[in-house]
Amino acid sequence: MGGSGGQAFPPARPEVEGLHAYSAPLEGRRGLLRLDFNENTVGPSPRVVEALRAIPADHIAIYPEYDGLREAVAAQLPGPLQPEQVGLFNGVDAAIHAVFHAYGDRGETLLTTTPTFGYYTPCAQMQGMAIEAIPYAGEAFAFPLEAIRSALARRPRLLLICNPNNPTGTRLEPQVILELAAQAPDTLVVVDELYEAFTGDSVLPLADFSATPNLLVLRSLAKTAGLAGLRIGFAIGHGAVVDRISRVTGPYDINSFAVTAAFAALADQAYVDAYVAEVLRARSWISAQLRGAGVRHHVAGGNYLLIWPRTAAAQVDAALRAEGILVRSMAGKPLIDGSLRVSLGTVEQMQRFWRAYAQIEALPATEP
Repeated sequence: MGGSGGQAFPPARPEVEGLHAYSAPLEGRRGLLRLDFNENTVGPSPRVVEALRAIPADHIAIYPEYDGLREAVAAQLPGPLQPEQVGLFNGVDAAIHAVFHAYGDRGETLLTTTPTFGYYTPCAQMQGMAIEAIPYAGEAFAFPLEAIRSALARRPRLLLICNPNNPTGTRLEPQVILELAAQAPDTLVVVDELYEAFTGDSVLPLADFSATPNLLVLRSLAKTAGLAGLRIGFAIGHGAVVDRISRVTGPYDINSFAVTAAFAALADQAYVDAYVAEVLRARSWISAQLRGAGVRHHVAGGNYLLIWPRTAAAQVDAALRAEGILVRSMAGKPLIDGSLRVSLGTVEQMQRFWRAYAQIEALPATEP
């Protein structure tokens, strides 16, 4: 047998042995209406597809090159930003992991909110960190600002704010985030802005990373530009902080297909703008249907909303899947157990969702 206590294999670190990894049910989704993971629901710009198809076969055998990509990202984001203030990662998930790997340590504290994106917790746990998660407040899921301010006085190592928050959509004004960062210079304040494009709450137009070098902003091309399958994300902040986070990644973590796609997506901002505008139209449309039918729901920021079905959520979830429509159950999540998170796609896609949902719940499926 061998191993510790008769275990047949070498045990991992104690933090890993006790870890429940973040996982999502991502298999068998192709060909269905994907309203479950807040993805772009129509695909990337045709320019991205053309660029990928034009990659010569022999280039696949070459390690990826990143020259010019940081400059292209810096030019596209609100600034002014320098290339050294932009970190490149294999998706924002990898950026989050790198933040914890570089800055999180055993016995230190992650301060965050709840419910929020589920990957923050295992990243903290694998570093042996304590987690202080402060609940959103009331039926409107208001940001617990005073409680966060009080907790910052205890000098947590990390403060992670998803803005707008996934899954509640809670929005926090950029100026408030900058004040929190200024209040807590010993805490790395990380702002996850994956859904910012749908609400316009970015701290980047106001940020001065020389004044608040403890501020870091996460961005992606997954939700808007439709590159979720290629995995590319960015961390924007003080050059020295970006450097520390980049030190704990591999030299070729981002593949060359993702690099090519990113250049093409960044060069077609008009496509992204048009998609975001369509999602906002769809949000207005589905919100009107939900209000008219008296369905309890919550819609705020981001490209998603929460619905509380009258029938058991698991039953509605299964019935929608039978109709070829995927949504995400919030079962077991604090404050929102019993709800479904529904991603927002085009107006036509939301009309399809509403017809199916209204039939399942025996609601009048009226459309304009």
